[in-house]
Amino acid sequence: MYGILVPMRRLYPHPTGTISVLEAYAASRPRPIERPWLGLCMVGSLDGTTVVDNASRALSNPCDVEVLLTLRNLADVLIVGAGTVRAERYGPPRKAGQRVGVVTRTGDLPMDTALFTSGRGFLIMPERAPVVGVPSIRAGTDTVDLGAAFAQIDADFIQAEGGPALNAALAEADLIDELNLTISPQISGGDGPRLTSGAEPMLRRMDLAHVCEDDGFLFTRYLRRRP
Repeated sequence: MYGILVPMRRLYPHPTGTISVLEAYAASRPRPIERPWLGLCMVGSLDGTTVVDNASRALSNPCDVEVLLTLRNLADVLIVGAGTVRAERYGPPRKAGQRVGVVTRTGDLPMDTALFTSGRGFLIMPERAPVVGVPSIRAGTDTVDLGAAFAQIDADFIQAEGGPALNAALAEADLIDELNLTISPQISGGDGPRLTSGAEPMLRRMDLAHVCEDDGFLFTRYLRRRP
C-alpha cells in the first residue's frame, strides 16, 4: 500500500518523531460545489526550478516519490500537461479505475502509447481543436477553459502534476485548492521553469497546513484561503 513505506518527520503542526506519508496526506478534501477539489503536487529546487534536463527526477528522493504515489492513490483523476506527459513518459495509472486527463490545445500527442491504448487516458481540449481518436472533454473556444472542463469530470479529488504552463493556467483561473510542494535541498542553477512559469502577476494567498522533513527535503502542504 502506498504511503507507508518511507517515514518522515512532521515539523508542523504537532511535531512527531516519525509519521507515515499516508498519515500526513490522508486529509479531508471537501468537494467544491461547482467542480472537484484540485490538488497540485510539485517538487522544486532551493533556487526555484521545477526541472533539471527537462524532468523532475534529479530534484526528487524516495520520500518525495512516495508522496507523489500516495497522492495519486488518493485521487480519483490525474491531470497533466501534454509536455509533461512526453517528458515524464506517462503510462496508465496503477490505481484501478483511475484515469489521466492530458491538457492540450492541439491534441498533438502519440496516441499509440500505453496511456491511450489502455483506455485510461483522455484529452482536455478547446472546442476548436482537431478531432482526435481518443475520449476528450472540450471547454473553451481557442484555449482550454479549465474550470468548465473540470466541472465535466465525475470526481471528488483531481490531482494535477504540472508542468509549469498547466500550473500557471490553474493559478490564473484560481482553481488550486491544495498545493503539495516538496522543497529539494539542492541549488540547480540554469534557467529552468518556476512552479507557475508564464502566469500573469497575481496574489493567491494559501494557508500552511503542514511541514514534514526527510533527509533535508521539506514537504509542505498549503490550502486555499477561503473567505
